[in-house]
Amino acid sequence: MRKLLLERGVDERKKMKKIAYLFLLFSLICLFILPILSQEEKEEKKDLAKELSAEMPKRTFPAYQRAGRKDPFMDLLAGRDSKRETSPSGKPEIYIDDMTLIGIVKARGKFTAIVTGPQEFPLFVKVGQRFSDGFILSIQESTITFRKTKERGFPLFKPRDIVKEIHPEER
Repeated sequence: MRKLLLERGVDERKKMKKIAYLFLLFSLICLFILPILSQEEKEEKKDLAKELSAEMPKRTFPAYQRAGRKDPFMDLLAGRDSKRETSPSGKPEIYIDDMTLIGIVKARGKFTAIVTGPQEFPLFVKVGQRFSDGFILSIQESTITFRKTKERGFPLFKPRDIVKEIHPEER
């Protein structure tokens, strides 16, 4: 019986060796064949990409002939930063450079100026009113004087006075 058990153990060892050899052989075959297959796939992808790029048009932006009309593809911000629209507190920011003086009204002995901001909405402003980069220093019959204290968010060493006036033909 012992002999029978020993023979059976030897047979099982031989079977295990065969299985291990077959597994190693299969693993080696996979290691050599998979990179070759992946290289072929890469070449096919490159060829496909070349074909697609040849078919794609070279010009990706729309062609538009103005012929006296407005350009619908024009950038409406015209180089302005979109960050300038609101402050961290959520209030709209208005800069002195963006304001245009429309008119000046005198009521109860005090002047009130009518200005427009970057979006062309009229604002009624008085002396001392603050803006993102300064405040109104004075208002006369045809001029408004701003005191600019900041430039691009940084305080100016020496504040500048900016005078905007209504042109005589607009009065």
